[in-house]
Amino acid sequence: MVKENRRVWKAKYFERLAENLNEFDKCFVVGVDNVRSNQMQKIRISLRGQAELVMGKNTMMRKVINGVLESKPSLEKLLPHVVENIGFVFTKGELNDVREAIESNKVEAPAKAGQIAQCDVSIPKQNTGMGPEKTSFFQALSIQTKITKGTIEILNDVPLIKRGDKVGASEATLLSMLGIYPF
Repeated sequence: MVKENRRVWKAKYFERLAENLNEFDKCFVVGVDNVRSNQMQKIRISLRGQAELVMGKNTMMRKVINGVLESKPSLEKLLPHVVENIGFVFTKGELNDVREAIESNKVEAPAKAGQIAQCDVSIPKQNTGMGPEKTSFFQALSIQTKITKGTIEILNDVPLIKRGDKVGASEATLLSMLGIYPF
């Protein structure tokens, strides 16, 4: 597939989004942070026939919405939601059915260093199965442990990351070592 001229591509995008805004009466605004392209492809496939998923640059989306405001003034409510990494899911069907189709493709994701936490993350009291050579790692994070039968055991539930905080490299490493995928 040959990539088109940027001006032609933008014109087609504006036309497609404006057409969807005029044609469909129901719309979801979906956040797509930490969503892999393979997962997006599966979501698009599951929505075929019942909904249309449109992604794009926020400035382009705002420009199209502002252009369609004259014919549909209710779209002004969408403008404050066009921030960060989002997309629109347009449908004529039941919103619950479309939401279920999107939710069924939700996959747990590992924490990455530098990422903003979307929820509180805590480590449950457990036997980690790791050898005693890793105790210094837990001590650096102020996690109380003891060695039981040659493996490290976490003594208490530990709140590791609060919602809205940046995930550190050591927290991300610890969560991956424990097999916890919080996001």
